[in-house]
This record gives sequence, C-alpha cells and structure tokens, in this order.
Amino acid sequence: MNIPIRSTSNIVYDEKNLCYILGNREFSRSAGNIRHIKKMTQLVKVADFSKQLVKEGTRHVTKRELYYISESWGEKLKFDEQPESDEIVEDIEAMISEPREAINIIPNPKGSIYGDIAMRFKNPKGKMMTVNCLDTADGQQIGPRMTEAEFAKTSANIIIAIETTGMYNRLIEENAHEKFNALLINLGGQASRSTRRIIKRLNEELKLPVYIFCDADPFGLHIATVIISGSAKSAHVNKHLCTPRAQWIGVTATDIIEYKLRSDKLRDLDIKRIKELQVDPRYEKDKRLQQELKVWLKIGRKAEQQAILRYGFEFVVDKYLPAKLKELKAPGIR
Repeated sequence: MNIPIRSTSNIVYDEKNLCYILGNREFSRSAGNIRHIKKMTQLVKVADFSKQLVKEGTRHVTKRELYYISESWGEKLKFDEQPESDEIVEDIEAMISEPREAINIIPNPKGSIYGDIAMRFKNPKGKMMTVNCLDTADGQQIGPRMTEAEFAKTSANIIIAIETTGMYNRLIEENAHEKFNALLINLGGQASRSTRRIIKRLNEELKLPVYIFCDADPFGLHIATVIISGSAKSAHVNKHLCTPRAQWIGVTATDIIEYKLRSDKLRDLDIKRIKELQVDPRYEKDKRLQQELKVWLKIGRKAEQQAILRYGFEFVVDKYLPAKLKELKAPGIR
C-alpha cells in the first residue's frame, strides 16, 4: 500500500494551479511487516466505514466522532488517541486526492454567508430544500450540506470574505450586501475548509470575484493567503479548496498610515512571518503585496479591521470599501 508523504519536504508549488501540492514521494505499508498491520487494517476499516456513509447518503461524522465510534470496532481496531484516527483520515485524503468531506467525514460547522443567493440541498432526511441566505438575520451557517449545495439563483456580482464576526455583522447592519451587490461571508478567523470550499465553488461556478477583508497584520494576511493559495497542512487537497484569483482588500499597512488607525507594535513572530512572506514563491511577483510587506517592516505596527470604526459606523461601507474595491477593479463599483 503506497501513501503520499505529507511532510513539508514533499510539498511543492504548482505553477498551474497556483497553490502548494504534494510532490511524488510516497511511503509504503506492507501486510508483511508486523509493525504496519494495525494501521493498514485501521485504514481499510475507516475506508469501508466512510464508503457506507456515502452509500447511505444522509449521515456525516466529524473526526472526533470517528475516534469515539472506533470503540465499537474492537480492541484491535479502535484508536487509542484521536491523532491516530486523524492521521488515517488524512492518509485516505492523500490517496484519493479528495477532501474528507467527499467521504462524509466533516469538520465542525464554522462561518456563515449572507446575501441574495438561493441554494438547494438535501436535509438530513434526504428531502430537497431551497433556502435563500437572506432568509435569516445573520445569514446561513456554512455546514457540510451547504458546502455541496446547488446554487439555484443569485443577483450578486461579488463576494466579500470578512475575517471577524464583528465586522461581518457591521457590514450586514450597514447593508453592504445591497450597496455592493455582494455575498458577505464570515470567516470567523482562519477560514474552515468548508468555507474555503464554498468560496471556491462560488468563484468558479458563478464567476463571482472574491475580495478578502481582514486585519492589518501578518496573520490577517495569512488568512487571505490560505484562501488564495492554500496551506501546507492541506497540500494534499489544496486544489479543491483554494481560490487563486481571490484578491486581498486589506486592511493594509499603508492604511494604518493613511487612515491614522489605532495600532500596536509588531511582535517578533509578526516580523518573522513578514520576512517569510517576502520570499514565498507564491507572492514574489505580487508588487502590491511586496510593497505592503516593506511598509509593515518600516512602520513596525499592526491594526485590527475594527480600527476603521474611529470614523463612524458608516465609514467602512460608504468610504473605505468603495475605495478599495474600485482600486481592485471590482465589477459594479464606481
């Protein structure tokens, strides 16, 4: 049994798909090696279990649930700790080149979407439902069924993905979805795989440009880059999750100066991350990003996106975002 190696030594940058992927190196597990037998049988058991989930069609499990379910498989097959079952799931992902959601093993729901888009999906009983993401005050939660839903109808022209729940709520209350004819997506910090997947699908299937609005610090920028080109941890499934044409709005280092935003001193870890991004092959040719990284190092400051509220509730929608979206040539923005 050959399994792709998922360590950083086997991660390469794919110029075609504009993301990090696994290289060609593999390791082997053999039934003839007594040390390999338990992991091999556990992998086969998880694969068979997930096959039954997919065949049934209405049930999904989280990785945590899978770990506890293994107790019913007997002493020889059960997992002693969750990292063991997590590793097996990632091995299967790498072998089939598909995210675990494709075999009904799902992450906990995180993130939400608000705006005029109707989606069709099966409820837990297998019945088809249609919901509009304007039907609830806070938008629709992005869960496993929503991620694979059929996009029935939308009037939106763009997507704005927002790092913090606070700013997401601010944009809803200031009617940003109407002003920019946009779908608003709450990332809730680092975007979950389900959220990254639905962003990718909306971009590719509906041709909606994606704009990412996050904190003015290296880790806010990292949140954007994971959406754009994936993460090292997900290199084996990045091509299913990343949106290479997505654009980073900011908040930028230059914005800290231009808008006189309340800011904090960069930590050593922030500076280290900036220097890593400066030599990252994904961004070496991105003149705008490279310029912002230089400004960050020069001013040595960072800020949260809520710092823009010093100018009032309406400013972010009436002034800041229109200027940024116009700069990035977003459709419908004048």
